Amino acid sequence: MALLHQLAISLCLVVAVSSQSSQDLESAKAKLKEYIAKKRADINPRYRPHYHIAPPVGWMNDPNGFSYYKGEYHMFYQFYPYNATTGPIHWGHSSSPNLVDWKELPTALLPDKEQCFSGSGVVDGDTLVLMYTAHEITNASAPIYNETQFLAMSTDGVNFKKYEGNPVLASAPNGSPDFRDPKVWKHENYWYVVLGSKTDDNKGRVLLYRSSDLKSWEYLSVIGASNGTMGYMWECPDFFELDGKFILLMSPQGLEAQGDRYKNTHQTGYIIGSFNYTTFEFVHEVEFQEIDFGHDFYASQTIDKDGKRYMVGWFGMWDVPYPEAVDGWVGTLTLIRELSLVGNRIIQKPVEAMTKLREQGKTGALPPNGYIEFDKTGEIIVNGTLNQKIELLIEGKQGGGKAWLKWDPEVGKVIVDRGSNDIRQVEWSPIGRHSWRIFLDASSLELFCGEGEVVFSSRVFPTGDWRVTNLSPQTLDVETYHLKKSITAMTNGSSCRDISFSLLVFTFMMILKQHFA
Repeated sequence: MALLHQLAISLCLVVAVSSQSSQDLESAKAKLKEYIAKKRADINPRYRPHYHIAPPVGWMNDPNGFSYYKGEYHMFYQFYPYNATTGPIHWGHSSSPNLVDWKELPTALLPDKEQCFSGSGVVDGDTLVLMYTAHEITNASAPIYNETQFLAMSTDGVNFKKYEGNPVLASAPNGSPDFRDPKVWKHENYWYVVLGSKTDDNKGRVLLYRSSDLKSWEYLSVIGASNGTMGYMWECPDFFELDGKFILLMSPQGLEAQGDRYKNTHQTGYIIGSFNYTTFEFVHEVEFQEIDFGHDFYASQTIDKDGKRYMVGWFGMWDVPYPEAVDGWVGTLTLIRELSLVGNRIIQKPVEAMTKLREQGKTGALPPNGYIEFDKTGEIIVNGTLNQKIELLIEGKQGGGKAWLKWDPEVGKVIVDRGSNDIRQVEWSPIGRHSWRIFLDASSLELFCGEGEVVFSSRVFPTGDWRVTNLSPQTLDVETYHLKKSITAMTNGSSCRDISFSLLVFTFMMILKQHFA
């Protein structure tokens, strides 16, 4: 009884102190929900994806918090609802039972003094824990911002409470203001996190820390750094084991274009090596290579589930035109891809569950100058003779954006050409199948070559539905499907009304945990 009495008093005190902040949060979320519901009606749907995650309104960039909790995958993302440009960043949120069928959930994190920059999600007991970068604008003339690491927690996967002891990581070892994008995982008895940062002379690097409780962190080592040619900042690092090797996946900023390589504003790629959990040394064995060769891929994040490694990326790029902005929204995420390592190359395949979206399947021959028409979505599997050229024109029935997909046997390259010399290309040496698998959504295409040894992700904005024309000198064997819609928007019946009760329960559970610790 004494324990219950003490807990009751403690709970009342906590609720009394925190009730105003809880009410403020509930009010802010309710107002945001109401705004989104009203603004959604103004969105022009012409470019809206049917099976890729996109913001309900406003701006989206990096995927965040990719995790599996209580029987569902959770995907968060950088989100600014009030304009189709970046602004004070929130975390949008969707969940899925199978990485294909996604339902929109209430906004998970709202900015306070800090903007909620990128981070990751892990499950600790019965709690989903988000670790994210708190980006705060300072009054200092240089730097004008500061970055620390915050935690937020949930016991229902929907309502999150920021940790009162934030920040849990206050600064980089050298005090760099660029200290962001924590990616957390657990190995044996410790949590580990990698963070992107830079040296005093503006060379990107990745820092490694560990913790026994996610709150107190010990700096361990630098596991990767620019030699001066690899950019001034390494963002969105991820570190994981894949088929017996360790992979450092990151998005370096400031790489100079080298021929066909590094043509985007910023890049995303990986280093293969070996890692020792005793010395915390990552030995690079295969140097940096791009993971996606299209126009629009950045800030990837992965998760391990049942021995499979899945990856998603922002289907976008910084400092490029965003044609959908005039419609009231910007940004989408790529298909979820299963990764494997074959030799010195990561292989990517769309998750198997994508096949459940197929309908209206057809197979047949597509002669030169023949064409196939789709509505807003389509999947095409293409087989041809690789000793001859292959060329497909993908365009809107009424014009608009278009792309040419080409295979040139003389140079052994796959090419994605959006016109006006906006070309991405790379050598392709098939390791198995010689087919192409193409996914079309309302404003995007993804091309998987062969077993997935070469992948392109590029946004294309057609007018009207899709038309695919065979401009090759050869007849192609094609298999085509319409793909069903797999994104469910949050209805007006969805509510944040349970947030006060959820916060109350969460607070009570934290008191119990502290008492019995």
